[in-house]
Amino acid sequence: MRSYPNTPNIYAETTLNLLLKRAKKPKVHTIEDYLKDGGYQALEKALNMTPEEIIDWVDKSQLRGRGGAGFPTGKKWKFAVQNPAPRYLICNADESEPGTFKDRILIERDPHLLIEGMIISAYAIGANQAFIYIRGEYPAGYYILRDAIEEAKAKGFLGKNILNSGFDLEIYVARGAGAYICGEESALIESLEGKRGFPRIKPPYPVQYGLFGRPTVVNNVETLCNIPLIVGMGWEEYRYIGPSDYPGPKLFPVSGKVKKPGVYELPMNTTLREVIYKYAGGTIGNKKVKAVFSGALDCFSAEELDTPMDYSPFGFGGTGTVIVLTEEDDIVKACLDIAEFYAHESCGQCTPCRVGTHEQVYLLEKIVKGEATERDWEGFKFVNQYIQPTSICGLGAVAGRLIKQAIQKFPKDWENYLSKLRKEEVVYGKP
Repeated sequence: MRSYPNTPNIYAETTLNLLLKRAKKPKVHTIEDYLKDGGYQALEKALNMTPEEIIDWVDKSQLRGRGGAGFPTGKKWKFAVQNPAPRYLICNADESEPGTFKDRILIERDPHLLIEGMIISAYAIGANQAFIYIRGEYPAGYYILRDAIEEAKAKGFLGKNILNSGFDLEIYVARGAGAYICGEESALIESLEGKRGFPRIKPPYPVQYGLFGRPTVVNNVETLCNIPLIVGMGWEEYRYIGPSDYPGPKLFPVSGKVKKPGVYELPMNTTLREVIYKYAGGTIGNKKVKAVFSGALDCFSAEELDTPMDYSPFGFGGTGTVIVLTEEDDIVKACLDIAEFYAHESCGQCTPCRVGTHEQVYLLEKIVKGEATERDWEGFKFVNQYIQPTSICGLGAVAGRLIKQAIQKFPKDWENYLSKLRKEEVVYGKP
C-alpha cells in the first residue's frame, strides 16, 4: 500500500460519532475497512430509489452547505435538475480559509465516505462525470483520493453500470495551485476549465451555466459526506440531530490559544463558549479569551461567547472555524495579518479589490508602526468601507469585514495606536 506522509495528527473529538466515526483513527482507511464498517450500503439503498426521491430526502433533511454560505443543499440540487443534461458535480476541496482543516481530516482519513456521497449525489442530479478540486497544499489528500477512486472502481462502485443499476459515473481529481479565490465556486470552475481562477459575474449561477457551460452542482467535502448519512438513516432521523432549524452534524476546526486544537463534531446548538471550554480544553495558561476569529470572516468578542454555532443571523456561521485570541494578543496586529492575507489572495480581476486590499495593508502598517497621520486613518476607513460594495466576488465583500467589526468591538486596542496619529498640515496651492 502507498505510504502517505504528512497526514495530520490532529485531536478529533465527537459527541455524535457520524462524520468522524472512522476519521478519529490516525490511519488511512482502505475500502476493506470502509466496507467492514457498513460502507457503500447507503449507495445500494440510493440506487433502489429514484433520483427525485433522493433530492426530496436531502431537501427535507434541511442540510445546509458546509462550505460557509449555508445554502440549502436540496434546493441547489432542485435548481440544477430544472436545466437540461449533461450536468456535472464538483466537490470543492479547495479548503483555503485561515484556520480551516476539517475537510482535510475527512479526505485523508475517510476518503470513501466522500466518494460514496459523491456517487449518490451524482446519481440524484443526473451527472455522469464528477470532479474533486483539491487545493495544491494537500499532496497526501490528492494521492489518497486517487487510490480510493481506483479501489471503488475495482469493487464496481464507480465506472460503467454501477452495481447493475444502469448508472455510469467517473470521478476525476484535479489539483489547484493554492489560490484562495478558487474556493469561490465560479472561480473554481474557471480554473477547472484551464483558465485563470477569476470569479464570474452572477447570474447566471453554476446550476444554470457552470462547468463547460452546463448545469453544475458545487458542494464542499463536508456537505457531500453528509449525504450517505441522510440516505442511510432517512431524513426523519437525520432531522433529530441537533436543533430543528439547523439539523445534522457539523465539524468545527479549532485553533489558536487553546489547549486541545483539533476538529470537533458537534450539533449546531452548541455555543462558542462550549466549543472553547468544554471541548477544546480552555485557553493556554487559562488566559482570558479576548476575541475569536471565524477564519478571516467575522470577529467575536469575549461578551459573545454564548453565540450558537449555527447559520442563523445571530449565529457563528461560516465554515465553523474557530481561532481563539487571548488577552495578551494585539487585535490591531491580528487585523493586519488578516489584511495581508486578503491582499495576497486577491485575484486582481477587479480594481476595488486589487488596489483596495493592498492599500488597506499599507495604511494599517503605517498605523501599527506609529507613522500614520490623521489623514491616513480617514483614508483607511474609506478603503475599508468601499471595498465590499464595489467588488465582483465574495473576497472583496469580506476583505474589510472582520477589521470593521474589530474597530467597533475593541476600541481601546485601536485607541492605543490612534493616539499616536500625527496631524498633517495641508498647504493648498503648493505641489
